[in-house]
Amino acid sequence: MNLSINTPALLFPAISLIMLAYTNRFLSLASLVRSLHAKYAADSKDGSIIHSQIKNLRYRLRLIKNMQTYGICSFISCIFCMFFIYIEKEIMGEILFAISLLFFIASLFTSLIEIRLSTKALEYELSDMEDLQDPSLVQYIKNKFDK
Repeated sequence: MNLSINTPALLFPAISLIMLAYTNRFLSLASLVRSLHAKYAADSKDGSIIHSQIKNLRYRLRLIKNMQTYGICSFISCIFCMFFIYIEKEIMGEILFAISLLFFIASLFTSLIEIRLSTKALEYELSDMEDLQDPSLVQYIKNKFDK
C-alpha cells in the first residue's frame, strides 16, 4: 500500500465535523442537566422519573467523554501519521493511519450507543404522559361541536 500525505489529510474534515457534533451534544446535555437540577431542586412530585433521567444522563455523559476522547486520539494519530509519512517512515505512517481509523470507528460506535440512550431519555420524559391519547379526526371534530 502506498500511503501519501493526502490520505490521512482526508480524515481532518471528518474528524473536525464529528468533534463539533459531539461538542454540540455535550452542550445540549449540559443544558438538560442544569434544567433537571432546577426541576429536582423545586421538589418535583414524581422523583422516580427524575432519578431515571439522572442515571441515564450520567451514563450519557461518560459516553460523550469517551466519544470525544476517541475522536481526539484519532486526530492525534492522524497528525503523527502525516508526520511519519513526511519523514518517509512509510510503515509507521501506515500503522498510525490504521490506528487513527480504529479510534474513529470507536468514536462513531460510542456515538451510536449515546444516540440510542438519548431516545431512552426522551421516553422517560414522555412516560408521565402515556395516558394521554391523540383523538382521531372524527373524535376531534365531535369534541369541537360538543363545545
